[in-house]
Amino acid sequence: MNREEARLKAVAYFEKADIYLSEDEKLNLEIADMGLGNLETIGLQVHIYVVSDRYSAKEMVLLPGQICPEQRHPPYENEPGKEETFRIRYGELYLYTEGEPVPPGEMKAKIPAGKEGTFTVFHEIILRKGDQYTIPPNTTHWICGGPDGCVLSEFASRNTDDIDIYTDPAVSRLAGV
Repeated sequence: MNREEARLKAVAYFEKADIYLSEDEKLNLEIADMGLGNLETIGLQVHIYVVSDRYSAKEMVLLPGQICPEQRHPPYENEPGKEETFRIRYGELYLYTEGEPVPPGEMKAKIPAGKEGTFTVFHEIILRKGDQYTIPPNTTHWICGGPDGCVLSEFASRNTDDIDIYTDPAVSRLAGV
């Protein structure tokens, strides 16, 4: 899947979730392949409402089985790190974080071949339309779109994409955006 195909799929998902975007916003979605060049498996489609020095708000699409890789938002300056709340607008989201891991063989997400060592937390939280969950600062986590994909809103403290720490050293969050 190329970037334009990912953009068009994301637009269709926003429409399924009844999230209105202007034509200009649809054309300017952020298509993040994390520098890995494999959008079908690892990536994220994003509409940014606002990113300021104090807070951020975004709408995101994860296609079926698409993963946003494991990361944490470390402390910076005098702040504890980015805190983010996800609210599901469409579909199902598999959220993995620190805590008791899901029993072997029962995990909903499928880790891509060759990337097994880049995922370390397996406490599974399943979020559906209307559910929301807040991830505390500096907490290791990753997310995956459910079988029908997912649209989620993110409300967060200051956006820290430039200092986030990814478990996979090959990830470059802002590459190709």
